[in-house]
Amino acid sequence: MTEQAKTYYDMQNEYPLNKEQTDKYQEDGHIFLTNVATPEEIAYYEEQITSIVMELNYHDKPVSERDTYGKAFIQVGNLWQKSEEVKRFVLAKRFAKIAADLMGVEGVRIYHDQALFKEPGGGHTPWHQDQIYWPLDTDKTITMWMPLVPIPQEVGTMSFASGTHKLGYVNKQFISDESHKTLGQFIEGKGIPQVNYGAMSPGDATFHSGWTMHSAPGNPTEHMRKVMTVIYIADGLTVAEPDSKARESDMKSWFPGCKPGDPAASPLNPLVYSRK
Repeated sequence: MTEQAKTYYDMQNEYPLNKEQTDKYQEDGHIFLTNVATPEEIAYYEEQITSIVMELNYHDKPVSERDTYGKAFIQVGNLWQKSEEVKRFVLAKRFAKIAADLMGVEGVRIYHDQALFKEPGGGHTPWHQDQIYWPLDTDKTITMWMPLVPIPQEVGTMSFASGTHKLGYVNKQFISDESHKTLGQFIEGKGIPQVNYGAMSPGDATFHSGWTMHSAPGNPTEHMRKVMTVIYIADGLTVAEPDSKARESDMKSWFPGCKPGDPAASPLNPLVYSRK
């Protein structure tokens, strides 16, 4: 790749947001944005990300023989450490500034990235809250969810339960049939509005809070649903005392060397945007 192409694909330029968009995110806990990455950028990075995901795919059973979590997707994290090319994507200033603007914070760090590839015949992703896994006591977390390939209506994108980010910790159930049933009943019982943004193009993105309840349907098609996610946390946070084995595991994995009370700023959590 030429030096000119490298500069182009660094994605350092800004994606402007207006007050209506930031207000909507603050109210709903989720938002849909179009053309966050260009077709050219996505075409290049899709190839890089897919190569790593296929190499590191840990599944050794057919989809039909896995549990609910295993059926949901191929999941590979911290790709930014495995490729200098993917590092440019994950640490892109353009994405990070959107995250900071939506949360209304001065700067953001990476928590980690995850490729989530839903295979042909892959199962649904149950209702859940991301942040039950994260050793952080804050509402200043956000995930960018960006398709690398077209996602037609029949494959489906995520559904969000609007306003649930304001509730914080609702229950401790991890992604499972139980979480889908319990949170689904909670959402229906409270009459909480559900939003699905429908078909998405490569380079479109949704952003949602760590506490926003969300789910996704299965993949009934013969095509892989390829999605890349990046999780951001506000700069200046501290690591919370883990209150579950999952949070203890996440502390060791994503905040290596950090103890409760330490800044949430290990070498795996670089500062990717700051207004200062």
